[in-house]
Order: sequence, then structure tokens, then C-alpha cells
Amino acid sequence: MAEYARYNFYDRSAEKISCPVLVCEAAADLLYPATEEPDPRKLYQHLTAPKKLLTFTEEEGGDAHCHPGALRLAVARIFDWLDDTI
Repeated sequence: MAEYARYNFYDRSAEKISCPVLVCEAAADLLYPATEEPDPRKLYQHLTAPKKLLTFTEEEGGDAHCHPGALRLAVARIFDWLDDTI
């Protein structure tokens, strides 16, 4: 966790990533205030490498942090991205 804490959106760390990146977000993630842009979107905007953003919705059951109501859907989409990307 200490290593993870060294990175932020302001030191241009995300811009240094060169491999393809999949960013997943939950539409109603309680960890991110509704008044701010959520961290997954901030990360996505800062990436310069090939990237994809997946948003999981309430209708799919995946609108909570880490998509507990739609784990099979999330895993399927993540593996689809891996199949298409690697």
C-alpha cells in the first residue's frame, strides 16, 4: 500500500503507462463522492496508452464498488477485453 500511495493524478504517473489499460467503474460507487469526478474516470482521462473504460450499471447489478452484484458479468467483460487486447 505504501508503494501504491506514491502515485497520483498530478505527478503524471498515468501518462507514463505504456501498456493497454482496462479501467472499470461502478455507476453508483459509494467510495467516490457524487460531486466529484470518480477516480476511475480521472485515471482514464490521464492515460495516454491504449485504453478502455467499462461502466457497470444498476440494471446489470454492477453499480456498487467492485461490482458484487454482477461478478460473472464483470469477469466475462474483463476476459473479453483480455482476449481482444492480448
